[in-house]
Amino acid sequence: MINESIKIRGDLNIVLKDENGNIKEERKETNLVVNSGLAFITSRMVDASDSVMSHMAVGSDSTTEAAGDTDLGTTLGSREALDSTTDSGSTITYVASFEAGDGTGAITEAGIFNASTGGTMLCRTVFSTVNKGANDTMTITWTITLSAS
Repeated sequence: MINESIKIRGDLNIVLKDENGNIKEERKETNLVVNSGLAFITSRMVDASDSVMSHMAVGSDSTTEAAGDTDLGTTLGSREALDSTTDSGSTITYVASFEAGDGTGAITEAGIFNASTGGTMLCRTVFSTVNKGANDTMTITWTITLSAS
């Protein structure tokens, strides 16, 4: 009997810089691929009727992520269009930049979506506070890896 399973893992690299481009903080976080994200992945195996992941958002809610989440708890600003999406075999990397004035505040959560509003959330993560000032910039590189286990 063959027994197969697939693991999905998300890793974030968050880089916060001041107005002069100096790194103020850098950290690595993990995420939860939510039920709607899993359904999105399987639907794309059948057809391409769902839009691809295109936006990232940050928020200020520290409620623990749960499989049934469909949005961030409290979004700070609007969702940012992804700067890039790179597919490399069983890994996909999303990059979004939050410029000065975008997503400003005490950031404690982030998510990836397939629309600028509404749509499907692929994954969500909650982390200890990143304080993004009005003149700071922040880049999030989010890598999703599928592997056989």
